[in-house]
Amino acid sequence: MAVKERVGLVVSDKMQKTVVVAIENRAPHPKYGKIVVNTQRYKVHDEENQCKVGDRVRIQETRPLSKTKRWKITEILNVKPT
Repeated sequence: MAVKERVGLVVSDKMQKTVVVAIENRAPHPKYGKIVVNTQRYKVHDEENQCKVGDRVRIQETRPLSKTKRWKITEILNVKPT
């Protein structure tokens, strides 16, 4: 079975060892054709607390780590300059 991976933007880093990553999906509306943006937010495991708000990261699905965490960070693609 293929491993699910997504690329998203860190929108919150206020928890310990957890960040919230938002992933935007842009698709045309089936009837009207307008581009509709759907944002999905995932709680993601960040073992070393190295991600900050604004970083672009790649996440991978994993076993359940808590009640709401089922994803972990595999790499940080772009670090937001401070």
